[in-house]
Amino acid sequence: MKIHLKLNGQVIPATLADNRAAQEFVAMLPLTLTLHDLFRREKFGPLPSAVSASGTRTQAYEVGDMICWAPGPDLAILYRQDGQAISGGFHVLGRIDAGVEAFAAPGPIEVTIEVPAGEVDEAVLAVGARGLRSRGGPCVIGGRCS
Repeated sequence: MKIHLKLNGQVIPATLADNRAAQEFVAMLPLTLTLHDLFRREKFGPLPSAVSASGTRTQAYEVGDMICWAPGPDLAILYRQDGQAISGGFHVLGRIDAGVEAFAAPGPIEVTIEVPAGEVDEAVLAVGARGLRSRGGPCVIGGRCS
């Protein structure tokens, strides 16, 4: 499933992983987060709630990975490889398709993450009908409808 990350006037496409943590993440969308820099390697910020502690955790990452520290509540986007191992475990939520360099901007950045209109049907299948409702317009995950 595709999602969009919007920052500094850019739309950054990403593809979510096929796992429970990513399904729980998409159920939180849309959301706006302030991401802060960590080690000049990643931007991170708190999610509204933690994702499941179940599932496969890893310590290996690639530039462009979107991860959640197990069990969370922080989302991190890895924009640079610094050669350091990451201690602890995390869940890979997805991967930035193009434009990851936008996250290397200095200081905190505000990011809006949403499911594009064409992906809403797939999102409904992924997380079930909970939280979705219609007020005469298209709905997005989390029950926010236009």
